[in-house]
Amino acid sequence: MHLLQTTSTTLDDIVEPLDLRQPPGDIVVLSFADSDLAGLAAAFAIEKDQLLSVRLAHLRDLRHPMSIDLWIDKVGKHAKVIVVRLLGGLDWWRYGAEALAQMAREHGIALAVLPGEDRDDPRLDEASTLPPDELKALLQFFREGGRENLRALLRRLAGHAGLSLPAREPEPVPRMGGYLPGQGAMTLDQLQAELAPGVPVVPIVFYRSALLAADTAPIDALCEALGSRGLAPAPLVIPSLKDPQASEFVHGALQRLAPSVIVTTTAFAAGGEGETSALDAVDAPVLQAVIATTRRAAWRESPRGLGPADLAMHVVLPELDGRVLAGALAFKDALPAEAALAFTAFASRPEPDRIAFVADRVAAIVRLRTKARAERLVAVVLPDYPGAPGRTGYAVGLDVPASVVALLADLDEAGYRVSDPPQDPRALLDRLEAGPAAIGLPLQDYRRLVADLPAEVGGRIDAAWGDPADDPDFRDGAFRFRAASFGNLLVALPPDRGRTSDRRAAYHDPTLPPRHALLAFGMWLRHVVKADALLHMGAHGTLEWLPGKAVALTGSCFPETIVGPLPVIYPFIVSNPGEAAQAKRRIAAVTIGHLPPPLVNTELSGAAQELERLVDEYAIADGLDRRRRERLAQLIIEAARSSDLAREAGVAADLHPDEALRKIDAWLCDLKDLAVKDGLHIYGRADAAESHDPLWQGCAEAERAALIMALDGKRLPAGPAGAPQRGRRDVLPTGRNLFTADPRLLPTPTAMELGRLGADEVIRNYLQTHGEMPRALVIDLWGSATLRTGGEEIAQGLALMGCRPIWDRGTGRVTGIEVLPCAAMGRPRVDVTWRISGLFRDLFPAQIALIDAAVRLVAEREEDDDENPLAASARASRSDGASPLARIFGNAPGAYGAGVEDLLGGDTGRAGVGAAYLAAASHVYGGAEGEGLALPGGFAARVGCADLLVHGSDDPSRDLLEGGEDVAFVGGFAAAAA
Repeated sequence: MHLLQTTSTTLDDIVEPLDLRQPPGDIVVLSFADSDLAGLAAAFAIEKDQLLSVRLAHLRDLRHPMSIDLWIDKVGKHAKVIVVRLLGGLDWWRYGAEALAQMAREHGIALAVLPGEDRDDPRLDEASTLPPDELKALLQFFREGGRENLRALLRRLAGHAGLSLPAREPEPVPRMGGYLPGQGAMTLDQLQAELAPGVPVVPIVFYRSALLAADTAPIDALCEALGSRGLAPAPLVIPSLKDPQASEFVHGALQRLAPSVIVTTTAFAAGGEGETSALDAVDAPVLQAVIATTRRAAWRESPRGLGPADLAMHVVLPELDGRVLAGALAFKDALPAEAALAFTAFASRPEPDRIAFVADRVAAIVRLRTKARAERLVAVVLPDYPGAPGRTGYAVGLDVPASVVALLADLDEAGYRVSDPPQDPRALLDRLEAGPAAIGLPLQDYRRLVADLPAEVGGRIDAAWGDPADDPDFRDGAFRFRAASFGNLLVALPPDRGRTSDRRAAYHDPTLPPRHALLAFGMWLRHVVKADALLHMGAHGTLEWLPGKAVALTGSCFPETIVGPLPVIYPFIVSNPGEAAQAKRRIAAVTIGHLPPPLVNTELSGAAQELERLVDEYAIADGLDRRRRERLAQLIIEAARSSDLAREAGVAADLHPDEALRKIDAWLCDLKDLAVKDGLHIYGRADAAESHDPLWQGCAEAERAALIMALDGKRLPAGPAGAPQRGRRDVLPTGRNLFTADPRLLPTPTAMELGRLGADEVIRNYLQTHGEMPRALVIDLWGSATLRTGGEEIAQGLALMGCRPIWDRGTGRVTGIEVLPCAAMGRPRVDVTWRISGLFRDLFPAQIALIDAAVRLVAEREEDDDENPLAASARASRSDGASPLARIFGNAPGAYGAGVEDLLGGDTGRAGVGAAYLAAASHVYGGAEGEGLALPGGFAARVGCADLLVHGSDDPSRDLLEGGEDVAFVGGFAAAAA
């Protein structure tokens, strides 16, 4: 019998190994929670004269197996008692828990491996050496928390280390309640009594662990900022929104407090995937304010803003509840080092300007909510994405001018002050283009407003565009805007971000600041018009793509500079989850899903109709009349070739007649099943083609109602994004606040199976066409497609390499990668190069790390060159001194696009298009954080040896020729590979 060798790695294996350089200690505590460690450090400061030596360490520094082995050898095996608190259960630190369990038994060390959550994990008890009753007792000290309980815990642990000290049992500490700065914890009755009557109430939900660790500085600072804006902050302390008692408490508290806006700093989702939670007790919108685990210095330097863990816990998962990202409040900073512990604790430190901005955002929503409809000023902004000529106000899948005309009628009926509305889309556009000369921002006002911004903002714009008076939209002493007022509703087309003659190139340029006119437009809306809300009509605009961090923006990031704290309501096509996420995370948009355009089935042309008639006749004759069947087969093939349909069907000249007939029949079936767009969707209106489907028909009313609710400052229910024409009926009805998938689950097992089938089809097709296996290829990975399919494109590439993810059985999360032997696949591996989009880079750092881990595992396998071209290439590159494992390429941080969009339709030759495409993918990505490094020429080398490009098209409602993205990526590759 021959055993097939399968290799695997976990995501922790790709983290850089660390040596903590700790000396041994008698009592050791490891935890993923900063609050645990900071609380123990504070307790030790009181008890240190009576205790034996104590060591603390953060488990994030002990993720790599080598780090764990080194720490065990230097510290662990010399301890007398070790306590480990595992957030997420055994699977999040499996190697470490198993290694510690073995070592503790070999050396007779007292080991307690405790869960970080309220639910128990029997596997942790099995890893421990202490009896179950003692494990429960130790866990109770952590669950109650607080300095006095942690002091008692250290005394109890000293007993396991051989030192007899009196130690009391853990004392209960209230698990939930109210809180006020300077007064501490209190009952809900006491909190309510402290609130000023008649003032809008803003509950702030935060973790009990922060209170017990005296780490409430961010909450205290936010309370002060809200109070100075005429609001009544009402902090609520809870252990977790998943805790049933805490959930019941929050639900009741919100009903009593009747808040205008709710702020929560809790991580994860309370309900999840559209389920209701305690936060739904009232109709107030819920803002997510981030108290990040990311270090402050890392946030300042990173173009992403937050690390992968914070992105998942504090941004992506809360979106499942329909929360709106208000911004970051605080980041981790080191406390003074405690030499006796050989450890530096970290605490959350508020970022003053971020606190102020979040408070401004809360106040803006309160103003919107409390104003009467007839008094609200709403700025309706039309997107002007550089699509095809003649499509002013273009949005993906939405008839924007017709939607705005319909919107004005809806708002008029709802009680908004609307006067002299346009009667049709053409009249609207004419009014915008001929906007009155009075609509604009004088130069002196612009300079005054810019002076209040961070100096970096004005400096960058001046350096890029020169004097404001030289701006193309500056005339007669002021910036002039394409806008028209219809009562209290202002409709406007924003100025171009960059040069009007070079719109495509400027749209996603990460280094190019917006023109003076676009900044002036934002200032004008906020400070002159004094808009109460910005209604962005359709996807996608330029505001969410301006230079700055991907998430957790600063005051110098241009999306914030222009939009500010203005509430943003953004009708968005439901089938584009990735770009909706960009708007949610960079301009705090409430993205209201709307229907894609209706689809109609295509009809066969004359030649294809005749071919179909012959195929039908052949099917009837098959088995009845052999001679007639053979003659019909000949006629079918001849008709297909004479009409050139054989070439479209992929029928080669030397193909066997039976196989040729099969391909022609399949091609005709695909052609009949093909659906194309029938016009564009009008927001809040049902198309006649959709009237047969009650669910689609109900979407029109749902869209209208959602927009009115959002403008009333009310919370919208959350709903998934996806393509309804791809079977995603769960995205209907539209009119909900869109959320995306949990990135930790991608690729899903189902997507992996579909991806494997797709990989088999790529290989089969290439074999049929070329007579041999592909050795190397390039695959495009896009953010929205990945969210729509659950990661099918990732799965397809992994399957081509001979890899598959490892999933945690309990949670479904991807925890590692496994490489299958070639014998198990029945074919050689393919050397896959991944061209990731800018949006994929921003949304999926963990998936980049997963792919990079797969590349490294495959490259290390000792297999023949013919079986493993990636390993063969890596060996050859190492011998040449080149970089052997660069396989994931994309734009520079902050950049988007294929690099050739501005060349489409121009006179640039193939060589120029190819060079621009290669230059855009200038960075190679990988490592534990999915970070990028410049590697000029690296992508060109991979394209040069690629046999083909795999570019998926997962959404039936997406016309490949409607926008330029597909053309740019496919055409750019074709030009570069020529």
